[in-house]
Amino acid sequence: MTGASSGIGAALARVLAARGDTVGIVARREDRLDAVLAQCRRSSPASQRWVADLGDLDRAEAVALEAWDAFGGLDVLVNNAAIPQVCHVTKLTPAEIERQMRVNYLSPVGMTMALLPRMLEQGSGTIVNVGSVGGRLGIAREAAYTGAKFALTGWSEALALDLWDTGITVKLVTPGAVDTEIWTHPDVEPTVYDGDKASPEEVAAEIIPFFDDDRFEIFPPAAQHMEAVVKGKAKDVDAFLRGVADWEAQERAKR
Repeated sequence: MTGASSGIGAALARVLAARGDTVGIVARREDRLDAVLAQCRRSSPASQRWVADLGDLDRAEAVALEAWDAFGGLDVLVNNAAIPQVCHVTKLTPAEIERQMRVNYLSPVGMTMALLPRMLEQGSGTIVNVGSVGGRLGIAREAAYTGAKFALTGWSEALALDLWDTGITVKLVTPGAVDTEIWTHPDVEPTVYDGDKASPEEVAAEIIPFFDDDRFEIFPPAAQHMEAVVKGKAKDVDAFLRGVADWEAQERAKR
């Protein structure tokens, strides 16, 4: 599981380990990753961790293979790592856009492609990509982030089709607003949205049963009803864009 030093990744790792699953966790921050690993090992002593910056695509692929070898195979790959980017499109740099694509899109693609031949050979496996509502809805001042998440969403859908009836299952988690560090990252501007947010633990609790059912996509937390918003946008994109633009203008006028 990538992005496991905090937020949804850390919460999900702890829940999986608590139910007896052996977990392999990956993140950049060694101290926080070690703290999560210590919690996981209380009920799942064989769990391991890998410190890596997944913006390094070669390292991302290597970690996936190292984890496979360390555990003698993997049942589930959870691509959860992501970085924020709140910035008006007129201020974005090519380097910032590329960084978004490397971490939020190309690293999960690379890790998946590294493991896919082995999963196909063993005849089973589950690939869980943690996207964002920003992968279904354009978010003002987050063009680079939503672009990468849209790419991950499209990749996940096409991957599911290509792997249909192979024994490999592809799943997409599309979270709404979750109370993680992505909202307060020191390198990005404040977000437009300042409303209610679910806890990572609440979202993890909704993801766990999703691992074992037949659905392709879920929108946790259910209480935010983001699935209905996504479906509404699909019916009238022009109305969606007008509504979001008006809402953003109103929110910024308050500040």
